[in-house]
Amino acid sequence: MNAQRRGLREVEHAWCVYANRWALRPEVGRGFSIVSRLGDGVFWYTLMLAIVAFDGLDGLRASLHMAATGALALFLYRRLKRWTRRPRPYAADGRIRALVPALDEFSFPSGHTLHAVAFTIVALAHYPMLAPLLLPFTAAVAASRVVLGLHYPSDVLAATAIGATLASASLWVAGALVV
Repeated sequence: MNAQRRGLREVEHAWCVYANRWALRPEVGRGFSIVSRLGDGVFWYTLMLAIVAFDGLDGLRASLHMAATGALALFLYRRLKRWTRRPRPYAADGRIRALVPALDEFSFPSGHTLHAVAFTIVALAHYPMLAPLLLPFTAAVAASRVVLGLHYPSDVLAATAIGATLASASLWVAGALVV
């Protein structure tokens, strides 16, 4: 590994230790734990049901679009995790504590972040007025993954890019199917 890459890895690791120590404050750890739990799917499933309840058939179309994008995201991130097999920060460094249980063994990419970004982009394409709710929640989900000791910042950044690309592609396909 070259010196520049090693330096980046050390900086990233230092951020993980710092963020995780910050989360040892009960109010911080508890808040990010709640956000993480909601990001497991509870928030997104509730949002999809609410969209259907409030907007009928159009809401059903939007929710099905979110669900299809989510299913593809699940397939993709599981493949990437099995391929990269990157250990989680808490497994690599005893100073980092996992403040919530991990859903699987590997770190790269962050599935919570990938889904949050993909769901948010698709939902906002259908309902832009949800931005004040979805954008801060998605940012909190992404931050929670590092703060809780489960992911490196690069896991979250890569998941953001993958989620955005996947959602954009799904919007393009959906637009092509409508025309």
